[in-house]
Amino acid sequence: MSETVYPLAGNTPQRKGLRDSVYELILNMLMTSDIAPGTRLSIDVIARDLKVSPTPVREALVQLERTGLVTREALKGYRVAPPIHSGQLEALFDARLVLECGATELAAGHAADVVPELDATLEKQRELGEKVRRAFAAGGPAPVDLLREYFAVDWQFHHLIFEGTRNPFLLDMSEDISIRVHRMRQTVNAGVTDAPDAVIEHGLILDALRNGDGDAAAAAMRDHIEKVRERARQDTAAR
Repeated sequence: MSETVYPLAGNTPQRKGLRDSVYELILNMLMTSDIAPGTRLSIDVIARDLKVSPTPVREALVQLERTGLVTREALKGYRVAPPIHSGQLEALFDARLVLECGATELAAGHAADVVPELDATLEKQRELGEKVRRAFAAGGPAPVDLLREYFAVDWQFHHLIFEGTRNPFLLDMSEDISIRVHRMRQTVNAGVTDAPDAVIEHGLILDALRNGDGDAAAAAMRDHIEKVRERARQDTAAR
């Protein structure tokens, strides 16, 4: 039986903050590589590839278990988590409504700082979304790298709003949410074919923030998240 090879070789964790560095490298592997759910994650193999001892790898996997990206079975070790199920999907969107609507309202108080960056990010999302649309219109799947870039910019719009709150606790929560949103997309392909809709909905949020209207911005965010929820439900039902 051949040994599992992870796309980690060649990466060298920084000695300063070793555990955090190992965590980031494994997280990046899980978020950007096509590793099938259920794939075993060998602590010894990962440690060898990263040229570190097993201890920081074990600590990183414990931390990743809390994100839901990996699971641990007694006496069997860690594996890539199974696809997100419908109950988790609904819970994720409920959490997004609570966090992101409130964050958007708070960010409106610092609109002058956040709007320019949101403008630039939305323009980039619009450009990438058009490339994604053309790829699907041509009858083929969009390139993986293009989809990753689009998803990164799509989430950056939301992340900038969390930054605009100037609240470090909300910013930490945004990191956790972003990981789970990525896992959802891996499961249901949500956000792939709805790029034009997402751009329009982000534009409405931005317009309200530009006007400094926190209530309208929060309402626009709520409408956006609910529409993404419905599109994710449809994608799940079609699988």
